[in-house]
Amino acid sequence: MANTMSSFYVLVALFALISVMQRVSAAEFRVGGAKGWSAPTDSNALTYNQWAEKHRFQVGDSLLFVYPPERDSVLLVNKDDYTSCNTGSPIKSFTDGNTLFKFDHNGAYHFISGIVDSCQKNEKMVVVVMADRSNKNPNSTKPLESPPPSSSTGTVPAPAPVGESSPSPPSPSQSPAPSSPYSPSSAKSLIFSFFGVLGTFFGSSILLLF
Repeated sequence: MANTMSSFYVLVALFALISVMQRVSAAEFRVGGAKGWSAPTDSNALTYNQWAEKHRFQVGDSLLFVYPPERDSVLLVNKDDYTSCNTGSPIKSFTDGNTLFKFDHNGAYHFISGIVDSCQKNEKMVVVVMADRSNKNPNSTKPLESPPPSSSTGTVPAPAPVGESSPSPPSPSQSPAPSSPYSPSSAKSLIFSFFGVLGTFFGSSILLLF
């Protein structure tokens, strides 16, 4: 019985560790820092766009908007409505006072206050989100690939005549170095695979003990 309980606790700990590792890959940002989401009153303070430019946002990250719900709100709008502070046709509207907004695709997001006067006082922000860390998000825009380099002459060398040897291939010093197969995402996949195997092993052990 003691062995069964020990195996159970180990399995629970492994699942908890995997869950924590997955959450660490995403970040949560409190908009505006300590002052939260409000109409600017200090001309020397950072604007919300300046605040956004100081951070690096990726798919899976979240923004936390903190504001008094009885006096303010958050609107997700298109670029034109952002520029004109038009609050009449938002893409999404939030009024709960503690809004957590998660980025589900890369690109530009435009936020404004639901109060026109506050928006005109620069309570507005554009956030540019980069692609997913794991590059597995189907909604992420695939970056454009560079075209292959063209030949300097544009002609294909003719084969060597019979009896003559073909030109020797370029020396290793002239060949391009192979790219490294290591990347943070591949390392993360290996870690998750390792813990998945451990979880399967302990799960099987528990079944055998019963």
